[in-house]
Amino acid sequence: MEMSRSAVAMWSASCLAMGGCTAIVGVDEPYHLADGGGDGGTAGGGGSVPRSCADMDAICGPRGDESCCASLVVPGGTFDRGDAEPRLATVSDFRLDRFEVTVGRFRAFVSEYPAAWPVVGAGAHPKIPDSGWRAEWDDKMPVDRDALMAWTHCEDPYYSWTDEVGDRELLPVTCVSWFVAFAFCAWDGGRLPTAAERRYAAAGGDEQRQYPWSTADSAAEPDESYAVYGCGLDGSCEIADLQPGGSRSPRGDGRWGHADLGGNVWEWVLDSFAEEIPLECEDCTVLTPDANHMIWGGGWRSEQETLLTSAF
Repeated sequence: MEMSRSAVAMWSASCLAMGGCTAIVGVDEPYHLADGGGDGGTAGGGGSVPRSCADMDAICGPRGDESCCASLVVPGGTFDRGDAEPRLATVSDFRLDRFEVTVGRFRAFVSEYPAAWPVVGAGAHPKIPDSGWRAEWDDKMPVDRDALMAWTHCEDPYYSWTDEVGDRELLPVTCVSWFVAFAFCAWDGGRLPTAAERRYAAAGGDEQRQYPWSTADSAAEPDESYAVYGCGLDGSCEIADLQPGGSRSPRGDGRWGHADLGGNVWEWVLDSFAEEIPLECEDCTVLTPDANHMIWGGGWRSEQETLLTSAF
């Protein structure tokens, strides 16, 4: 399957969010002991409350009673990433944040910056050598806290960040570079998911779902009850069109309870852009120096086709 260069070029320097952070179950350091709440399930299994939620009440989700740091287990397995020919990818069990990273969670990172700067090797996938933070990435980061906040004020009016606490704390944080997203996840005790992990979660693993919420019995074509998307079609997008994570739960959730795997905001993954992906791989990623990085999932300004689990 070829990956779209235009999608990368269009969004890599535009209004992006970081999606959830992740960890390999039983291999990574224990990650995200937080109650998923209600239908969201439980995110326990070891570890401690992530730094970004240490001083935050359970205020996320459709009822406002779930931890914004809730993470849910995705059982490992094999799925097909191919179109014309099979391209099988196998992933180990992993945890993935139920919600996209909120402005409130990101504020905790900002408050500790630049002390939150990652050390070499931080945020690595434990089964992928040399996948952690690299010294040469240091010059890709804002030099101080003021610079970091300035970076989040990208294309007006599409940035969700506010320099002071306000009414956007539950919105996904947007206008975050891949390097900052990587640094946040490492600081918070996790890492960026690989493209294979992110797509596996969206496709429901071996169910090979067309959309994150669809099943073998029904493709469940998108509408506003499943996902947040499409405001850009008439050029009228406003920040008010962006919604708090889980606003379409449980109807729009994936197989394992993750919210907004399609729509709301595009999400970074670990992988670099590549013209081709391997025919078969296990716990794999594509890491190419100086290459653009991949995003998945579509956003509130996107067309319906970007919500497909095969889209990027």
